[in-house]
Amino acid sequence: MSTVELEYCVPCGFRDRALDLQQAILTSLERELAAFHLTMGDDGVFVVRVDGEVVYDKMEDEFDIDEIVRDVRNAL
Repeated sequence: MSTVELEYCVPCGFRDRALDLQQAILTSLERELAAFHLTMGDDGVFVVRVDGEVVYDKMEDEFDIDEIVRDVRNAL
């Protein structure tokens, strides 16, 4: 079982986006995960990791919840 971490920028106001993504991932993949961690950050960060490997970074990719969920699923 894998661990997903979602690190988001607090000063940027990304909390609601992070919570929406967390809900989408858990709705689709909850039974396949050992843990899901929300981590507060700064400097514009919004990164999703599966077992420490980055599967989404807003600095490199467009924000698309469905695509991110697919990327997390593929990383499992």
